[in-house]
Amino acid sequence: MASGILTAAYIAATVLFILSLGGLSHPETARRGNVYGIIGMAIAIIATIFSNQVSSYVVLVFMMLAGGAAGTFVASRVQMTQMPELVAILHSFVGLAAVLIGFATFFDHSHEFLGVEKTIHEVEIYLGILIGAVTFTGSVIAFGKLRGDIDGKPMLLPARHLINLGILVVCIWLGAIFVGNASFGAAVWALIFMTLIAFAFGVHMVMAIGGADMPVVVSMLNSYSGWAAAATGFMLSNDLLIVTGALVGSSGAILSYIMCRAMNRHFISVIAGGFGTSGGTVTTYEGEAVPISAEETAELLDQAESVIIVPGYGMAVAHAQNIVYELTESLRSKGKEVRFGIHPVAGRMPGHMNVLLAEARVPYDIVMEMDELNDDFPKTDVAIVIGANDIVNPSAQDEPDSPIAGMPVLEVWKAKTAIVLKRSMATGYAGVDNPLFFRSNTQMLFGDAKDSLDAVFKSLA
Repeated sequence: MASGILTAAYIAATVLFILSLGGLSHPETARRGNVYGIIGMAIAIIATIFSNQVSSYVVLVFMMLAGGAAGTFVASRVQMTQMPELVAILHSFVGLAAVLIGFATFFDHSHEFLGVEKTIHEVEIYLGILIGAVTFTGSVIAFGKLRGDIDGKPMLLPARHLINLGILVVCIWLGAIFVGNASFGAAVWALIFMTLIAFAFGVHMVMAIGGADMPVVVSMLNSYSGWAAAATGFMLSNDLLIVTGALVGSSGAILSYIMCRAMNRHFISVIAGGFGTSGGTVTTYEGEAVPISAEETAELLDQAESVIIVPGYGMAVAHAQNIVYELTESLRSKGKEVRFGIHPVAGRMPGHMNVLLAEARVPYDIVMEMDELNDDFPKTDVAIVIGANDIVNPSAQDEPDSPIAGMPVLEVWKAKTAIVLKRSMATGYAGVDNPLFFRSNTQMLFGDAKDSLDAVFKSLA
């Protein structure tokens, strides 16, 4: 393929990727954004296949078939509730690819670089492997935490900040040895040692982050994977990969900032770890939670004029989004105002609840952000909390010493009646007790959220 045609194809793919990001910024245009992204990726793949950079079509076809089969198999089996884990493990693949491509590029002597070009090329290799290694192991640990295979509590090693600083210093020292070293053997060993250290740092970094910060971790790793891809693009002199990686890296960084702001947290403090279990005083509340039956819940909803539903990870675990939609439509058909309040960090990844509600066909115009609804709770008859905990915890406002103090929350306790659907009185992912359960206007509907809401729906009908 002529270089001009290849460049034109890459430009077209880049434009489509930008349009895709723009479409994904709003639920109503997300489907169109996905279509733009699919077309852009198809153009990029086809252009690359027919470029002069391909040396063996046999290997290329075999690897594409293997990767496509694996992707199809995983995508067809994964549940919407497992999307956070899937996203995390896909980030790890990007990181591992950057590491392998970095080593392959370093060992490839078909293109010799001299002088400044050689220095720049070696810096690209070093940074690509460094970012990729951290992304790989960090994403694997995040995957384990999201699945519950690894404890969500942070692992806080003594002097962990000094350890991180020491790792940074060692990586810089090894980089100085690697770049411009006339001895091939010394450069290889410096690169291998740095890779092992970066692998260890990825594990240590995410293990030190508490479960309540996982939405930030997912978006942070998304950013890391983008920068790893951009570094790979520099190594391979591939303009499209550079641009695409920069788009992913910058958008992930912006999303991380939004998530941190939603939690009243600084990004550095998230990376430092320990949110929800270190610092502050964890209070144990005494009182008696008032249970409510499905029939009584249906009666309250039948009498209510305005209802706000706050979904959380418990809704995802129970696969309750479809019965939530049916209940919503039933209430709206009776002339009642029903809206959804979405906290930016609800679930296990940014937008997790929005995705589930969209899957269940809940209208976009009644799904609202926390800031849009908080002032309306005092005028709301019934607030229904479905499996959420930390994002509706009043101690974030009332207790300066609470580990989650200052985190913006949905003020469901200001509604005339708050109904909380939970399996038990267990704490949320932050490990903090919730005094909401003992408020005088709060009633607890215990049990599986899907079964409970199904019973409410039948009673309401």
